[in-house]
Amino acid sequence: MLSETAKKYYSEQNRNCAEAMLLAANEEYGLGIDAEAVKLVGGFGGGMGCGRACGALCGGIAAIGKACIGEKAHSSPQARAYCAQFARAFVDTLGSDQCEELKATYMQDDVRCARAVELGAQVLEEVFGQIRAAGSV
Repeated sequence: MLSETAKKYYSEQNRNCAEAMLLAANEEYGLGIDAEAVKLVGGFGGGMGCGRACGALCGGIAAIGKACIGEKAHSSPQARAYCAQFARAFVDTLGSDQCEELKATYMQDDVRCARAVELGAQVLEEVFGQIRAAGSV
């Protein structure tokens, strides 16, 4: 289950929200992402370090991109549709896509934003179910 895997990376391995989402999707869906590539999303944690777009959302978008984009994004319209679907469902489920706003609801001293990462992973799992059904992963 993606949410449990994301929780493992976030809580047990002290990864940030973006890294946890991407690593979890990589493990669950065999995306073939190496450890060096995970660094590319590291800067998205904490809302890009300034409370903007949630890192869990950004890490999920990166996973969808890896699963759906062929040579380039412009020739992979399904990726755009899945990203938009994920972003809408993320906001519907968590109440916002902004780190600063989400922290006000989900941040706890002892577990950071573990609940937000868990809920975001549940949303991503639903989208990946569709991606898998379409044969992209």
